[in-house]
Amino acid sequence: MRLSRATLPALPPGIARPYHGAINTGIVHFGPGAFHRAHQADYVDRLLGADPRWGIAEVSLRTGTVTGALAAQDGLYTLELRDAAPEIRVIGAVSAVIGPGETARLRTQLADPKVRLVTSTVTEKGYCLGGDTTLDFAHPDIVHDLAHPDQPQSLVGWLVAGLAARRTAGVAAFAVAPCDNLPDNGGRVGAAVLALARARDPDLAAWIAGECRFAATMVDSITPAADAVLLARVTAVTGLEDAAAVQRERFSQWVIEDVLPPGGPDLGSVGAVMTGDVAGFERAKLRILNGAHSALAYLGLLRGAESVAEAMADSRLASFVERMVIADVLPGVPALAGFDLRRYVDDVLARFRNPAIYHRLAQIAIDGSQKLPYRLFDSVVAARVAGRPVERLLLPVAAWMRWIARAESAASINDPLAPMLWAAARDGIDPVGRFMGMATLFPAALRDDAAVRDALLNGWQTTASDADLDAALASLARL
Repeated sequence: MRLSRATLPALPPGIARPYHGAINTGIVHFGPGAFHRAHQADYVDRLLGADPRWGIAEVSLRTGTVTGALAAQDGLYTLELRDAAPEIRVIGAVSAVIGPGETARLRTQLADPKVRLVTSTVTEKGYCLGGDTTLDFAHPDIVHDLAHPDQPQSLVGWLVAGLAARRTAGVAAFAVAPCDNLPDNGGRVGAAVLALARARDPDLAAWIAGECRFAATMVDSITPAADAVLLARVTAVTGLEDAAAVQRERFSQWVIEDVLPPGGPDLGSVGAVMTGDVAGFERAKLRILNGAHSALAYLGLLRGAESVAEAMADSRLASFVERMVIADVLPGVPALAGFDLRRYVDDVLARFRNPAIYHRLAQIAIDGSQKLPYRLFDSVVAARVAGRPVERLLLPVAAWMRWIARAESAASINDPLAPMLWAAARDGIDPVGRFMGMATLFPAALRDDAAVRDALLNGWQTTASDADLDAALASLARL
């Protein structure tokens, strides 16, 4: 049997069921992928028992695979929380499913006065932003949406169309909370919406600017892809087939800028963090979690590890990373009101040790030139300003350089700067100097810093030998 409202009674005891009463649609979400269904929809699901007004209309503009699976299961699906003691529960937050081509249904849904919030997980490219972070008016979808405003193809086009319909009907604007990991996502999406609206109708743009709130957000939870192994495991435990099952680690974080209008879903009551400083949480995540991830990736790959949990099982590497985060990263992260950064460090390290989550180091390692400036170099700059040592922070950077040097060719390096990085790493005279001279990689404050150069030269030499690297990890973990 397949999971559905009719087969819910067949679930074995011990598996949490969703709220069983009628729910209304109060949220529209674009991009019903695995992360959203494992993360934001889980928060909403836990809210429905107290307030059933906030069911989610799941919208897919491109492909009907997920929406088709959800429709066949009355919107239900299984969420597995992966750790030493796994937990499975059925999520019932989906109140409607709208697939590609269902423009009339989507237009009606966005105009519904009961809808108060629109969220999205469509990846950064789904917002049609230009290189200067504003709307890309040359994007084919935006060109189409300007010519055919009542038949949008882009998310931004649909937001403008939905807000235009509400203005015409005298209905209050919905709020918008994009949930993709891009800096100032609320501000950037709001600017894109206003730019498209202004090109369509300046009066509409003025109304949106005065009536619509765009909230920045930050989301975090490791969500491995749903695969045949997960689907088989879910069927074995529940006795029901589920084509839309998802999995994630138990930890989750949803930080929302506290600008949403009153009367919307009380997401804070189910664990979302409402704050005026989303950027501060993003900074903490980038430097602590992502900085440690990159350190584990490049050092771990050199030591033969394949996953985060395997790298954390390497006692010397784990001790080094813990010491780096506590002694070198944490002092440079500004305090956040009501948020214990030291406890966050402990949570991050515990998450990394979770054997039930297989997070490939090779996946974390890609696009290093785009990640390291925010994940490690910001911490290096903060340490240099404060006069703290930087050897630990720069050893992972040297490991990245060495990892680049050991690649088979430039074509095998997954990075937009691959040819330039390959040439620098293979420089037989001064590879470190070549890397440091890249203005797109090294911050200006570090490019001519002798202490940074010395630490990188030492790290470059250390990472050439397994024995030297092992000794360096042991020594630096004690300092």
